[in-house]
Amino acid sequence: MVNLRQLDLNLLVTLDVLLAEQNVTRAAQRLSYSQPSISVHLAKLRDLFDDPLLLPGPRGMRPTARALALREPLRQALAGLEEAVAPLAPFDPAEARDTWRVAASDGSASSLVLPALQGVRQAAPHTRLALLQLVPARLARQAEEGEVDMAFHTRDEAPESLRSRVLFTERYVLVGRQDHPRLRRRPTLAQFCKLEQVIVSPDGGGFSGVTDSALAAVGLSRKVVLSVAHFLLVPNALASTDLVALLPERLVRGHPALRVVEPPLALPTYQMTLLWPERCHRDPGHRWLREFMVQALGEG
Repeated sequence: MVNLRQLDLNLLVTLDVLLAEQNVTRAAQRLSYSQPSISVHLAKLRDLFDDPLLLPGPRGMRPTARALALREPLRQALAGLEEAVAPLAPFDPAEARDTWRVAASDGSASSLVLPALQGVRQAAPHTRLALLQLVPARLARQAEEGEVDMAFHTRDEAPESLRSRVLFTERYVLVGRQDHPRLRRRPTLAQFCKLEQVIVSPDGGGFSGVTDSALAAVGLSRKVVLSVAHFLLVPNALASTDLVALLPERLVRGHPALRVVEPPLALPTYQMTLLWPERCHRDPGHRWLREFMVQALGEG
C-alpha cells in the first residue's frame, strides 16, 4: 500500500503526463523538466507502485495494465486537488446559491435583519437565509460546528472565540401607546416609578434588570407587572394598554402606534456586534453578506 504521507505529489503529476504522452521527451517538455529528471521520476514511480507502468514500444512507450487502471482515477484526483487549491472565484451574488444561517434574538431579527432582507433578496435572489434563535450559551459551539454562520449579539456577551465587528451603540427609550396620558411629556423619576411596566426576560419570568439596578442605587424601585420572554410581544402589549417599557431605540423606531420619550434616568448603553466564526472569515459569499448587512444598518 502506498504511504500518502511519504508520497511526493510531483511524482503523480509526472505520471499523469507520462500516461497522456507515453513519451519521456514530450513529457519533459510539457513539465519543463530535463529528460533525465523525468527518467528519475519514472524510476521512483515504478518502485512506488511495484510495476513498470510504461514499457518500450514501437512508437514510444506502452502503458501496463496497472498504469491503465491508474489513469482515470489519477486524472480525477489531480483535477479535484487543483480545484481545491485554486484561488477562490469572485463572489457573484446574482448567481450565488449559498445558504446562510444567522442567529439573533427576536428583537435583533426584527430591527436588524428584516430591514435588510429585501435588499439581500434583490441582490442575491437564489440564496437562502435561515434565521435562528440566539442562544448565547451555545453560540460558540454552534458556530464552530457549522450550525450558525453569523450572529447579532451584544459586545459584552460575545464569545471571545468569534470574530466581531461593532455595528452601533444602542440606547434604551421609554415607550408607551401613542395617546398614553402619562407620556405627553417626559415623566419625572417619581412618576416613572409609579407607571405599570413591562420587562423583557429572555431567560423567562424575571422582574428586574439594569433599570432596577440603577433605581436601587438611588433608593427607588419601579412597578413591573408583566414579564415576557420576547421583545416582539412588547409593542402589541403597549399599544393596547397603559403599560410602558424601556426598549432598544431601533426596535420601536417609526412604530405608528407607539410614543417614544426620553427616560427620566441615565441607563447603560450597549454595543451591538456582528459575530462570525473563523471558518467563514475568508469565504467570499460570507464576506459579501457581512458587508451588505453593515452597509444596510449604516443607512438605517
